[in-house]
Amino acid sequence: MFHPTRRSFLYSLGASIGSVAFTAMMADQLLAETSEKKQNSDGPLAAKPQQIPAKAKNCIFLMMEGGPSHIDTFDPKPKLEKLHLSEFVRNGEMKSAMESGKRYYVQSPFSFRKAGQSGASISTNWEHLADCVDDLCFYRGMQVDSVNHPTAMYQMNTGNRFGGDPGIGSWVTYGLGTENQNLPGFVVLPEVSFPQGGAANWGAGFLPAHFQGTPLRPKGSPILDLEPMKGISRAHQRANLDLLQNLNQRHHQDHPYHDELLARMSSYELAFRMQAQVPDLLNIDQETPKIREMYGIDQNPTDAFGRKCLLARKLIEKGVRFVQLYAGTWDSHDYIERAHGNLIQQVDRPIAALLKDLKQRGLLESTLVVWCGEFGRSPDNGVRGGTAYGRDHNPKAMTVWMAGGGVKAGHTIGATDETGAEAVECVHHVRDFHVTLLRLLGLDDNKLTYFHGGRFKQLSQFGGEVIQELLA
Repeated sequence: MFHPTRRSFLYSLGASIGSVAFTAMMADQLLAETSEKKQNSDGPLAAKPQQIPAKAKNCIFLMMEGGPSHIDTFDPKPKLEKLHLSEFVRNGEMKSAMESGKRYYVQSPFSFRKAGQSGASISTNWEHLADCVDDLCFYRGMQVDSVNHPTAMYQMNTGNRFGGDPGIGSWVTYGLGTENQNLPGFVVLPEVSFPQGGAANWGAGFLPAHFQGTPLRPKGSPILDLEPMKGISRAHQRANLDLLQNLNQRHHQDHPYHDELLARMSSYELAFRMQAQVPDLLNIDQETPKIREMYGIDQNPTDAFGRKCLLARKLIEKGVRFVQLYAGTWDSHDYIERAHGNLIQQVDRPIAALLKDLKQRGLLESTLVVWCGEFGRSPDNGVRGGTAYGRDHNPKAMTVWMAGGGVKAGHTIGATDETGAEAVECVHHVRDFHVTLLRLLGLDDNKLTYFHGGRFKQLSQFGGEVIQELLA
């Protein structure tokens, strides 16, 4: 005889008379969801149609943690040459830095040139990326809210400065699913040490756990325990998983409100399927010597990031929806010439190779590539002595660029003032940039919502507008 527990009795109250009106109101939606589930038998990550017609179907997000300086990369400021080592003051009065001992303007240690048919401004140490500028859309008008790395990283990655919300990749896979059920829909390629804010930068937040990012280890085996133990056959593994699945399903019947249990059940199955595909996917030794050389693999200082960029292309090619790569740290408070110079050398060749490789394979049109940090940097810095010039954090001015996926290639949109301190043209908050990224991927921020905490939540937090100037 069945004896319901108090918990199951309370849970069953949803079928009482008090829920009839609500059930009637939701009938059409439930029928639609039931129909969709029948069509998409691959689970919560099954591929879904775009909400809006768009070219981009996948995204590679190049995250330069630490705040790269727009003034020393893609937004030259000749005015700083005249102001170099003058005291930074807002009323226009200038003093010698040696006299004041306070903050002072710093010119860029790098020279700039016009590249491509578009004549894009780019510092000369971007030797390889300069060949790709006609495929890029530079945007100089974005602003964020925070000057602190963890909160700024959270805002750039999740829309919320305080963490706990889903990452961009989680929202995208929630809206579009993924095209390969044997691989995660959202993959992260971090540095050896995680970025400031940690794994919450790619967490699922309040979304079901299926949609969280899967980080691959940068050294050693990218995924631990990928190979089964010696003597354990796939048939044996399958039998163990079937038994575990049966036990978990019985447990879920008693606890139907535990989404984490469903996610755990799905992850076991995904891990089993990944054992067949991931080893070959991660083996870049199969690539031709020409491709490996193009990405700078087995060469210093490009090997580490070159491997990430090549793996990102392979993941996108295999149907992974969203791949995020980390390179850092760009937090150059001093010695910016050396720090930024070294970092540009590490990423320049691999990024250019990624763009060229995607283009020659016909993937760039359907892949949105994004390059950004969490904020820009200031035109001034405190006196550090000698030539140890650097820059502080600046949430009011930064440069991001995009390629592929329906962006306005070969254009520079927006502008900052004559010293690079603040965006003054086509100015938009980061929430509008997020809305635009979703739009390029065929998603509507106002429709891509999830009910949590008593309201429908979205990536932009409370709405935003598409930056039309960035769209082709």
